[in-house]
Amino acid sequence: MPNRLANAASPYLRSHAENPVDWWAWGPEPFAEAARRDVPVFVSIGYSTCHWCHVMARESFSDPAIAEVMNKNLVSIKVDREEHAEVDATYLAAAAAFTRDLGWPLNVFVTPQGRMFFAGTYWPPTQVGDHPPFASVLGAVLEAWNERRADIERSGAAIVEALAHLPDDPVAADVDFDAVVGALEGYEDTEFGGFGTSPKFPVAPVLRFLVSRDGRSRALATRTLDAMASSALRDLDGGFFRYATRRDWTEPHYERMLYDNGQLLASYALAGRPEVAGGIADFLLGTMQLPGGGFASAQDSESTVDGVRVEGEYYLLDAGARRAQPAPALDEKVLTGWNGLAIEGLAIAGTLFERPEWIAAARRSADFLLEHHVLPDRLVRASIGGVLSDAPATLEDHGMLASGLLHLATATGEVRYAAAARSLVDGSLGDGDFRVPDGQDPVLAAQGIVMTREESDGAYPSGSSAMASAAHRLYLLTAHARYRVAAEAAMARLSAAAVAQPASYGSALAVLSALAEPVRQLVVVGKALGPIARHWRGGLSSVVSTGQAEAFARAGFELYAGRSVEAAYVCENFVCYLPVTTEAELLRLL
Repeated sequence: MPNRLANAASPYLRSHAENPVDWWAWGPEPFAEAARRDVPVFVSIGYSTCHWCHVMARESFSDPAIAEVMNKNLVSIKVDREEHAEVDATYLAAAAAFTRDLGWPLNVFVTPQGRMFFAGTYWPPTQVGDHPPFASVLGAVLEAWNERRADIERSGAAIVEALAHLPDDPVAADVDFDAVVGALEGYEDTEFGGFGTSPKFPVAPVLRFLVSRDGRSRALATRTLDAMASSALRDLDGGFFRYATRRDWTEPHYERMLYDNGQLLASYALAGRPEVAGGIADFLLGTMQLPGGGFASAQDSESTVDGVRVEGEYYLLDAGARRAQPAPALDEKVLTGWNGLAIEGLAIAGTLFERPEWIAAARRSADFLLEHHVLPDRLVRASIGGVLSDAPATLEDHGMLASGLLHLATATGEVRYAAAARSLVDGSLGDGDFRVPDGQDPVLAAQGIVMTREESDGAYPSGSSAMASAAHRLYLLTAHARYRVAAEAAMARLSAAAVAQPASYGSALAVLSALAEPVRQLVVVGKALGPIARHWRGGLSSVVSTGQAEAFARAGFELYAGRSVEAAYVCENFVCYLPVTTEAELLRLL
């Protein structure tokens, strides 16, 4: 039996390479093989730090008897959801027709033409609670395939049709931000902090929206951030876990995600919490940053303690006891978009707290991505150990990286980061909307499976929100109206949903809020007035040398044009006051 996963770019796929299951990687070949053999396709989706994915791998996919049934009667595909995000989102939406308990592992049965006809999550080898034995599931599926093929084809076609017509409300709505903040206050857990009951997530995009505003909004953000910082969601080394299983933030789900910590770093910095921000930055630099410069996507919840593999117990040890145990493994997959979030968080925090080592870490990640992931003909979504994934980059990847690079450009004064971000945004500007330059996943496209684009933010910004945020910041630097127009159009489509469900649209609300504010910019040429600029929250600020200002201007970033004298330049709607050279004058203008 060939081992097709041993050299995969995904460590999740590599972890299944020695299973007795005859796994294929995602692509057109396994579907062609299924058509040749006239058998169904089994698609199993998970990720490296998914506890129950590992459990099912140890229990069911390592069982020779189960593997024999699968190999004889199915073509089996293993998918890393973090590598093939569009595949995961499409199958997740389709799986809602079969189960309300969606999650990972996500296991779906599809026809050779890609039509799903059954789905579920964790299936153990023997009955556990409401989870039927995997062997029984296989038997029922194969019976249906052999005896009721016409029914399977009809239901699969109906699901494909439904995916293409998911609700999508393009009607713009006026946003009453006071009402939105009031709605979020209604979700607040006033006893333990945070939003909702259990399981309780950080909802980092919502916190970024709230902390970027003043008054009640900022107060709600700081209450939530402080509650999380003093809870079990925060590990003793400063990094945050993905979520807590209980309302009081106890019993965390112990995996730690790059996207959470990158976003939370920015929010704690903007909230003026240097100690918490410092802990997150230490975690990112000390644990998550790889030797090449990129950041790993996650740290596992499982570890080996005293020779026994357990979930979470490593994190219950104190610092001294941890030194005697191997640390939980990293998923060393470098994801472009998630690295963009880390770059942005480090650039913001490093600037506010004058921590050049944090900015240097952001620069190392950015340089790695620009060298290895930004290719002449495409953006790479993921890589590991120098192996590039063939998974197409998503709109999120383009937007998150562009936004991170723009923040790094203003933090360092290096125009090359802003120029690279502009190329990413320009490549994603469609006809009045943002689009993925590389198009839809080619396998799904060939099967005629088109899903309405997912626009809610969830745990991190959606593609539209990320691109709109980057485009708006690019507008502030260039004065080119097309960037603002594109951001406004994208956010107008989301505004009604954001007002109705603010907890699910934090990043969109942050962009809508920024678009509603007056345009204010501060450029400081020279170091004398730099400290004031770093702590100004009134809009975009940048500290550069005269040479850097000239380089930005030559590259078409109009905000820097004519800034040849060391001074501070305060602008509103791209109309600038006379330059000032003293702290008193600058503070008066601000």
